[in-house]
Amino acid sequence: MTIAVIIPTLNEEQALPDTLAGARRLGFDEIVVVDGGSTDRTQAISTSQGVRCMTAAPGRARQMNAGAAASQADVLLFLHADTHLPADARHAIERALDDPACVGGRFDVRFERNRGLAWLVARLISLRSRWSGIATGDQALFVRRSTFEQLGGFAEIPLMEDVDFSRRLKCAGRVAPLRTRVVTSYRRWERCGIFRTIGLMWTLRFLYWVGVNPHKLKDLYASVR
Repeated sequence: MTIAVIIPTLNEEQALPDTLAGARRLGFDEIVVVDGGSTDRTQAISTSQGVRCMTAAPGRARQMNAGAAASQADVLLFLHADTHLPADARHAIERALDDPACVGGRFDVRFERNRGLAWLVARLISLRSRWSGIATGDQALFVRRSTFEQLGGFAEIPLMEDVDFSRRLKCAGRVAPLRTRVVTSYRRWERCGIFRTIGLMWTLRFLYWVGVNPHKLKDLYASVR
């Protein structure tokens, strides 16, 4: 099977170089950066590393849908620009999708700061995801192209597109909760404070589940890049 890595970006010149270098080493068939209008060197960094870089209307869901449509691979792996894949990522995905009943999956997660409360929170995120079957974008969601197209891709909402998609994905077939870990940035937690960030995330998720429009929720979500 062929696998494409889709990376949505917006002003990610600091995080992107290491993420691209790591992904390139893992032997994926395509890497597509989809930029939402960066004003820094994000696009130049992508092209300088020999990676395909395209532009799309800003919004993570729109960008990921555009990258999926532009790629040709059998499997789509959606990766945040500040998240690093494990060394066995490709093999782990291939092993999971050897099962025809498996439509996709996600990785466990740890923060780049792997100690204290950061260590604990990362493990609780992975446990919650394993229990609920719901994943967030930081966990590097992957999906068969046929399933992605069947589900209509990501809902083009400004927030919770990953939660919405993983909820629909688990209704389509088995979703593999891979135990190998991606390493993601601690910047939001560090800047906003761990307890404040936990409170914000759970508040947003609760409001989403009770039906508050994601366009309204976005006002509560301050982007940290």
